[in-house]
Amino acid sequence: MSFPLPLLLICTLLLSCSSSTHFRTVMIDSNSVGYGPCEPSIAMDPNNTSNLVVGAVLDRAYYSHNGGKSWKQKRLTSSYGVWGDPVVIADTRGNFYYFHLSFPSGKGDWDSDKLDRIVCQKSSDGGVTWSNGTFTGLNHPKDQDKEWAVVDPENNHIYLTWTQFDVYGSEDPQHHSNIMFSKSSDDGASWSQAVSINQLPGNCLDDDQTTEGAVPAVGPGGEVYVSWAYDEQIYFDRSLDQGVTWMEQDVQVAKQPGGWDQEIPGLGRANGMPVTLCDLSNGPHRGRIYVNWADQAKGVDDTDIWMASSDDGGLSWSDPVKVNDDTSGRHQFFPWAAIDQHTGYLYVVFYDRRNHQDRGTEVTLAVSKDGGKTFSNQIISDNPFQPNPDIFFGDYNNIVAHKGTVRPIWTQVEGKELSIWTALIRE
Repeated sequence: MSFPLPLLLICTLLLSCSSSTHFRTVMIDSNSVGYGPCEPSIAMDPNNTSNLVVGAVLDRAYYSHNGGKSWKQKRLTSSYGVWGDPVVIADTRGNFYYFHLSFPSGKGDWDSDKLDRIVCQKSSDGGVTWSNGTFTGLNHPKDQDKEWAVVDPENNHIYLTWTQFDVYGSEDPQHHSNIMFSKSSDDGASWSQAVSINQLPGNCLDDDQTTEGAVPAVGPGGEVYVSWAYDEQIYFDRSLDQGVTWMEQDVQVAKQPGGWDQEIPGLGRANGMPVTLCDLSNGPHRGRIYVNWADQAKGVDDTDIWMASSDDGGLSWSDPVKVNDDTSGRHQFFPWAAIDQHTGYLYVVFYDRRNHQDRGTEVTLAVSKDGGKTFSNQIISDNPFQPNPDIFFGDYNNIVAHKGTVRPIWTQVEGKELSIWTALIRE
């Protein structure tokens, strides 16, 4: 059947603007009872991009061996307890590591053993089975929270950072929060003594005056880079000897107007914590460090996504580049970034309200192929959704990319039903 040329042109344009014609989206899980699934984290086997593992609140683990087309679910168990903040990474041997918070006794409240350590469980069979786990940061009665981890692909060392609270939620000015670091050089079997790496401690109220959001990255020479948010600023620290010593003075990456603790209509809470990346590819930007975050520099009704970069090991930083390319004056929030270490391309996934006057929310993928100078944006979710402030929505999403295979992951909510999704993207 043939169409008149104008109609054919119109159809072609409509197809090119559709978010569903380029990528297949897959719902991994949904639930309307209790916590989760939310706060999804995703990792990919670098030896076989069809092998994927996902973690989600509180104790959910999923695996796919067909690139994310279908998923199987497990409930993670450990004698140390499994208590949220899931973080999943993979090493160069195809082992997966699932980090989470602890609650060994499963009884009591904040003054018990809840959050007393960071736990690491390992899978050597693509997420089918998991070890009981090892741990770091045990320093009772201090609380350990909001961890993230990275693998050095040269030696498979694992670097882990998180926030330690003297007393979570305390209003006492003598109680502080600090950024902690620990590493494993034996595939997660044991961990170094945790050390504090920040110069400026925060409070314990889990707000803008708390040191939060530490995410580590690895440099091409084995450097360890970390950034976090505190007091409406993004701070950066580095170690040139695999975490043994750190800078005497943290570097300010950028200001973060409005802080990391942000108000987004329809959400009980939201954050714009930073994500740290480093280009390990053999491309023109090898060694460049990136930090990605959200802030409200344009006001509480207009949250934006930003990225800054450094070419001198984090000593100085570029002016921030806006990742969302709209001029709508509406909210973009909950960013997470990944770098394809084969190409050096950058990918940022975030929630987007540019097309909606109300709380209608979509998911956008931003891509940069020029070292973070410019970003193209495309909506990748099938339909907008309306967040429910009475449903815990989680604190982050995630994305992984390797050799052109890109898998963002995010949370949606319809009424009282939470669900987590991915998109099957191939560059």
